[in-house]
Amino acid sequence: MEKIKIAFLVFFAVGCGTLIAQEPYTLSIDKAVALAIEHNLSLSNTKRDLETKLRKADTAWNVFIPTVDVSGTMARTNEASTVSALVPVSPTGPGGSYDYVLPYSQTLPQWSLSSRLSASLTFNIALFEGIKNVRMEYENGKISYQKARLQLERDIRKSYLQILLLKENIVLLQENISAAERRLEIARANYRAGLVPELTVLQAQVGLENLRPSLQDLQNNLQIATESLAMNLGLPHGTKLELETIGFPDPISLDMENFISTAINSKPDLEELRRSIALLKSTRQANWYQLYTPSVSLGWTYDPTFQGDPMKDNWFNGDAWQQRSGMFSITLAWRLNSLLPVSREAQGLVDLDDSLEKMNTSLALAVRGTETEVYAVVLQLQKSQKSIEALQLNVKLASRAYTLAEDAYRAGTKDVMEVTNAELDLRKAQLEVLKEQYNYMTGLLDLEYSIGVPFGTLTRR
Repeated sequence: MEKIKIAFLVFFAVGCGTLIAQEPYTLSIDKAVALAIEHNLSLSNTKRDLETKLRKADTAWNVFIPTVDVSGTMARTNEASTVSALVPVSPTGPGGSYDYVLPYSQTLPQWSLSSRLSASLTFNIALFEGIKNVRMEYENGKISYQKARLQLERDIRKSYLQILLLKENIVLLQENISAAERRLEIARANYRAGLVPELTVLQAQVGLENLRPSLQDLQNNLQIATESLAMNLGLPHGTKLELETIGFPDPISLDMENFISTAINSKPDLEELRRSIALLKSTRQANWYQLYTPSVSLGWTYDPTFQGDPMKDNWFNGDAWQQRSGMFSITLAWRLNSLLPVSREAQGLVDLDDSLEKMNTSLALAVRGTETEVYAVVLQLQKSQKSIEALQLNVKLASRAYTLAEDAYRAGTKDVMEVTNAELDLRKAQLEVLKEQYNYMTGLLDLEYSIGVPFGTLTRR
């Protein structure tokens, strides 16, 4: 009995968890953006790169930490060596320096013990430019991260609007299918009453069946777009999203020249390119200092060597350790190869100059491209502003025509094809309004990105 209760509780918990997991996740457009910034995997990699550059910038001063090495060596010669000498013997009587000499020899221990401690540090003006260069890399990283974040936010907002557009399109198509089903029922009723031929019923049924694949395509596109948005937000696979609707913004004043000048100065892509040029100039300056200014190296070594037999004598006898070649040194060095214009070092600077020229050319092209991009976006926005009002009027006219056609169809004065054509005209008019509104809102997003202002700034004016 207890096992049955436990199994029932487990089943109940799993079932409740499944129901909870299937509940839709309600999102506003701002919440979607916040989730994407927090959980998007691509942006997290860019943020990690920025953190790496910050760590390097904070520790750039470590180039002034000297290089310190310590080592100890114990060695054994393959063959024992002997030291021989003639030792003079002092005279026994007055006069003379010595009476005679005695031969002396000593076998040196095969084992030897030595140690070494050294520290060195090289100074050059290039070190200071290198520190500046590392900090500039961090500033470039901040621009790159901000650019990636803005691009992600723009894409998330566009995806959000695309899903809303697909949902509106599905609603319109479902309404059309419902109307087609009503026409089919009317046609069947009229056919059974002998008022219309069988062809009318077939035409109504064909018109209905032609709409169903389109609905399935839209639903598939909606599922794909929703899954893509959920992935960018870091949500689990299969998460159902319930998006809050967005009101259509009021028309704004479109000052093309002002937008173009603002974009040239503030577009993230151009700012990133300008910072890259400044960074390359700093790299070239550091290389120039390295080649054409002298370097000062400070060095200190301490190398005590054990004078006895390390396998027999006491290592801790201070008198048994003697220093051989320890010293403090100051070295001034200057590589002369770079004075030759054809040397590899000098040609390296020439290569950097060529790279700078190419980057400046790329910047000029990017500026012209931005001018054209903003020009095209503003033209599209102006066209959308003019078109939306006319398209909305067209929807009213098409809706009136469709209503009259349906009334006439019920009265038997129009056939089903005329109603279908009127319905298609209405649906096309409605879709054109939705598409133009979508184009206008996504165009505003592109314009806000180009001129470097927070998203929503233009619509809040």
